[in-house]
Amino acid sequence: MSTLTVEAPAGAGWAVRGSVHVRERVIEKVIREASAVTIGVSRGDVDIDVAEWGGGLAVRVAARLPIPDLDDTEAIRDAPNVIERLRDMQTVLAGEFGRLTGRDVRRVSLTVTGAMIPERRRVR
Repeated sequence: MSTLTVEAPAGAGWAVRGSVHVRERVIEKVIREASAVTIGVSRGDVDIDVAEWGGGLAVRVAARLPIPDLDDTEAIRDAPNVIERLRDMQTVLAGEFGRLTGRDVRRVSLTVTGAMIPERRRVR
């Protein structure tokens, strides 16, 4: 269980001291959801591992990577290469994980387990 001790800032109108306990499974659920949204897959398609590391969190995310339809040559041409996409995702995920959990995120490792072509949804 993670513990966060809260102190009133200097000059604050409140003087409540205490702690907040956040279970690891809550952190894992938040990280799973943020990963799924960023990658563009459902949260059931994302596997994660979260561990304490170097005074912060180390997160491993494994998921299939959405790619353009292989018949759509223009979309393929316009898409960044896989390494660029993953580096951008790492940066976005590290910032988002830190913002959502209030923890220092020291490492984000991404593992691509395959590729998928997202289904196109019709607009009604």
